Amino acid sequence: MNYIKPQKDFIIDLLIIIIGCFISALGVNLFLAKAHLLSGGATGVALIFQYLFGINSGIIVFIINVPLFVISYLKLPKKFTVYSTIGMLSLSLFLILTAPVTQLLVLDDILLYCIFGGILCGIGYGLVFSRNGSTGGTDIITMLIRKKYSNFNIGTLSLVLNFIVICIGAIFFKVPVALYTLISMFCQTIVLDKVIKGANSKQLLLILTEKEAEVIKYIIKDLHRGVTSLLAEGEYTHDKKKMLYCLVTPRQMIELKNNIHLIDPRAFITIIDVSEVKGKGFKNI
Repeated sequence: MNYIKPQKDFIIDLLIIIIGCFISALGVNLFLAKAHLLSGGATGVALIFQYLFGINSGIIVFIINVPLFVISYLKLPKKFTVYSTIGMLSLSLFLILTAPVTQLLVLDDILLYCIFGGILCGIGYGLVFSRNGSTGGTDIITMLIRKKYSNFNIGTLSLVLNFIVICIGAIFFKVPVALYTLISMFCQTIVLDKVIKGANSKQLLLILTEKEAEVIKYIIKDLHRGVTSLLAEGEYTHDKKKMLYCLVTPRQMIELKNNIHLIDPRAFITIIDVSEVKGKGFKNI
């Protein structure tokens, strides 16, 4: 059965993708382009053309993506193509419109340009990816390859493509530019991962306690969270007891952990990071 996303959710997705593209464009023009640094994927290629021939990177991003989107429309899911088209057009337009902002900020340290350029791009792309969108370019290439070779490692391909862009940058603009670009891309990757996981991250607590009823009551009545009991057996003693399974937000995790130990100082708690949760009690995004 096919499930269609409500129009409201669809509009929210598009708005967040557009905002993410705007932030990324600011990161490129306000920091990376100002310092003549590069970026990954199609944007990195576009910046090379901008530095060499004076053509705005937004125009090059659009030109590179036109044939890729034709293929995407024919070969890839329509939803991915629609979201990616919005992302690509938004990024191209904002790269053109925000080009004048390069004059607004003057820093004496190129390291600041690469760090904050990477941070802004990471935030922007993270917002785009968090709504199942993309900005085209290497995202389409990796999706096409993944469709044909299901076991292919997308991360490896992205790393190779970005490495090629950096090598080209080293040839045209000398090695220091490539090295600073690596720092920027590292910052971008860290922030992007935090943005994608941060909005959805939860903590899973597995709790073994002699005071199960009190802990369950606290979780339901005071914390207002659900809790599931799993039958567990210790392999050494063969004692059978309930293991409590509870998903909470990071803030609730601290409160829950502290209060469990107040109820039962000998309670055994395992805390696991969960990158995404969907379902009753948690926002569906």
